[in-house]
This record gives sequence, C-alpha cells and structure tokens, in this order.
Amino acid sequence: MILSDMAVSRLSLLNRSLLIAVSLLILFPCPGMSSSDPVRFFRMGDGKMSIRNEHNGREATVNLFDAEGGFNEEALDAIDRVFGFGGGRKGEHISLRLLVLLDYFTDRIAPGEMIHLISGYRSPAYNLKLKKSGGNVARTSTHMDGMALDFYLDGVDGKTLWEMIRRENCCGVGHYGGTYIHFDSGRPRFWEAATSKTGTKESEFNRKLYLSTEYDRYRQGERVRFFLTSLSDFPFGVRKTAELLKDGDGKNGTTVLTIEGRDGEECVMIKDRNASRSIHATLPPGLAPGRYRIRFDFCKRPFEQMPASTISNEIEIVKDEKTAQGFQGSRVQEEKKPR
Repeated sequence: MILSDMAVSRLSLLNRSLLIAVSLLILFPCPGMSSSDPVRFFRMGDGKMSIRNEHNGREATVNLFDAEGGFNEEALDAIDRVFGFGGGRKGEHISLRLLVLLDYFTDRIAPGEMIHLISGYRSPAYNLKLKKSGGNVARTSTHMDGMALDFYLDGVDGKTLWEMIRRENCCGVGHYGGTYIHFDSGRPRFWEAATSKTGTKESEFNRKLYLSTEYDRYRQGERVRFFLTSLSDFPFGVRKTAELLKDGDGKNGTTVLTIEGRDGEECVMIKDRNASRSIHATLPPGLAPGRYRIRFDFCKRPFEQMPASTISNEIEIVKDEKTAQGFQGSRVQEEKKPR
C-alpha cells in the first residue's frame, strides 16, 4: 500500500499529537493521582484554592496537590490555620473530603474566586459555648470534626449555591437566607432555616452518628481510615468484625473486615473524639474490584436509642497489580505446601 504525501503528513501530525498528549499526562498527572495512587475521590476540582477567614483575616492561596499528585502537606497546614484547626497530632488536618468537595463545587460555580470563610473548625468547648449563648448551633456539629465550614462567594447567590450542592446528594448543605451557606462532608442531607433542627434533641443518644472513609477509592490490600462523626456521647464500642457489602447492600456478597484493636479484644472502645477519628482496617488483598459500603456493628452502647449498626458512604476498590500478584503468589505457595 502506497500512502500519498498528504496521508503521510497527517499520520506524522497524529503521531506528534499523541506524543505530546502522553508527555502532558506524564508531566501533569490528574489531581490526587500519582503513579501508585488511584484518583482518591469521585468528585474533584483542579486543587487550586484561595480562602480567607473573614474574622481574623488569615488567608491562603494553595494547590491541594503536590507535584507527584499526592496531597500537599504545606498547603493543608496553611488551610488548617485559616480554619482555626491546630494543636493536633502530626498529619491531622481539616477533612480532605471536605476540601476536595469544596474545591469541586467552587470550581463549577465561581472558578478562581476567593472563598470567604465565616465559620470553620470549632472545638467542642467553643461549640457548647455558642449553643448555650443561643446560637443556631447543633450539639453534634460537624464543625467539631473538622468536616464543615460556613462560607460565601462574591457574586454568587447563597440559594443558588445551596441548590447546586443539594442536587449532587453527596454532603450536608444548609441555607439560612442571604449569601452564605453551611457545607459539610458528613451525612448527605439538606435544610433551610424553616427545616433546620439544631434546636431539637434529635441528635442525642448518638442517633445521628455517621460513618465515613477518608477517601472514596482504595487499592486492594490498602489500609483504610474510618471516621465516626456527629456523635453526642462517649464511650461506646465497635465490634472488631465489620462487613464489606458488595454493591452497597450486600445482596451480591459480603466480606469480613477486621477492625484494628488489641489482641483478644472483640469490642474496640471509642473513648473520645480523637478515637472516633482513628479507626483503621486493612482491605483483603484479593478483594474483587467494585463498589462497596462498610457496616459497623456497635457494642457496649450507652443508650438503647443508639443505633445497633451503621453503614458507610460508598467506596470503590480498584485493582492493584503488585498486590494482586503478591496475593496470587502466596496462594500458589500455599497450594504447594504438603498436606
């Protein structure tokens, strides 16, 4: 087959275009993704964010992601200062899920605009003080978990912003009128001033607790960090044996997941808010890729009204070639052992 000069020229141009595209992917990986990491969240923006605390003037302009596509620790530290979150353990930050979702939504409605923070992190003591003084504050506020902020964007109507986030059904969003909204990475829900229940006792007895994972996507065999939030009371226990529910409801199968704890301990005690943010388990290396939710069962419940179990947000398991190869190799070795 003989190609014309024009056809050869077109093929050459196509090859150059493909080479440039591949080079760009290598030089500029997708946000939150490196050669060894999956894209961590289902919804992600470009990672660039400018945020200012309107009470003390602290502000930060950052990229949430570093050159390798992982989370930028310096940027997270800067955002923590704007939120008023500090003094915690090394590596502890305002919720990554909250920041990624905030970036995602603000990129959609007002890309590049300053995020004006009205309320960020609240210590439990400060939250209680606000509530006792008559503030419109929930006893189990997600602000105490580093998972919420109240904010506004210049030139963006608060109701419009609220409606956009509400449609995604991914998070908590409230609007009390005016330009600002409450936004959190807790249980998906929405409310307005007339439907807010901050003054009720509905969240007492841990009735509105919420289980979430640090990320949305994980590799096979990866260690997962869990958060139990919107808690009213401590202590209580989590049974060491949890379940991975395939396709969200478990009808297509369940897999046992072991919560980390002391040897011989069947009920892992959650003594305080720090412990509720430090629950870990390792995914089975041979877990089939797909969508799952995780069910926790509770033990040593302080109240009958507290739920006996809870189910997490949805996560996705992606295949990890190294983990999968190691798992297959261990199975082969096991099969070769004399019986």
